[in-house]
Amino acid sequence: MKEYELTIEAGKLHTRYLKDLWVYRELFLFLAWRDILIRYKQTIIGVAWSVIRPLLTMVVFTIVFGKIAKLPDSGVPYAVLVYAAMLPWQFFANTVSEGGNSLINNSTLVSKVYFPRIVIPSTSLIVSLIDFFISVVIFAGLVVWYQFLPSWKTVFIPGFLLLACIAALGIVYWISALNVKYRDFKYVTPFMVQFGLYISPVGFSSAVIPEKWRLLYSLNPMVGVIDGFRWAIIGAQSNIYLPGFILSIGITVFLFISGFYFFRKVEREFADFI
Repeated sequence: MKEYELTIEAGKLHTRYLKDLWVYRELFLFLAWRDILIRYKQTIIGVAWSVIRPLLTMVVFTIVFGKIAKLPDSGVPYAVLVYAAMLPWQFFANTVSEGGNSLINNSTLVSKVYFPRIVIPSTSLIVSLIDFFISVVIFAGLVVWYQFLPSWKTVFIPGFLLLACIAALGIVYWISALNVKYRDFKYVTPFMVQFGLYISPVGFSSAVIPEKWRLLYSLNPMVGVIDGFRWAIIGAQSNIYLPGFILSIGITVFLFISGFYFFRKVEREFADFI
């Protein structure tokens, strides 16, 4: 009697892999819901931290850049200028921070059960979206306080949010895959996020960057996203630097595609290192 050996592995063709992602969509929803419960259930600081962190950052940046450095405010309250940038940045930073360590935190699941491993880092997007919508509510209170009427262009915000999702996932795929093999990346990620906060136009407007450097500055993919959010919320007072915005989109798409392919390339080795 012949003996057969059954080997279950990720689809080698990308079309097959995409089908696997659809088949395991319920696992994605389950893991996302689990992460939400862990973050918010029976906690006070979970929800409070989603409010306190962006508010404190806004206050510090408003004092440092608006009051002390007296940088241009585009004709709007400086707190509104900063918080309009905090919305996409906080979403991006939360996704990268949570997603970068997600495979290590779920090592038991990764080493014992087959499913497309890319599902795990992708779920960090859902928890970050919850924080994002909480921040939107706080921002609504802020514009009421300052009696500031947002532009009608806010209808374009979902498009810029999608761009932020693509940028965040691209970086998460790179970092989470590298973190499995090189564990010291868990120390590098917080530094990268903190460094990114200061080199991104969160506490100031991109307009303060000299014209000759703006295209180079736009190599940071979050520059286009943040400028897009400000343009959508503030309106005519905040223009988009079109060449830089197009470059940011190109960098974002490149990060996502290259991150996906790199993750797929090393995915089969995860069980060996975890």
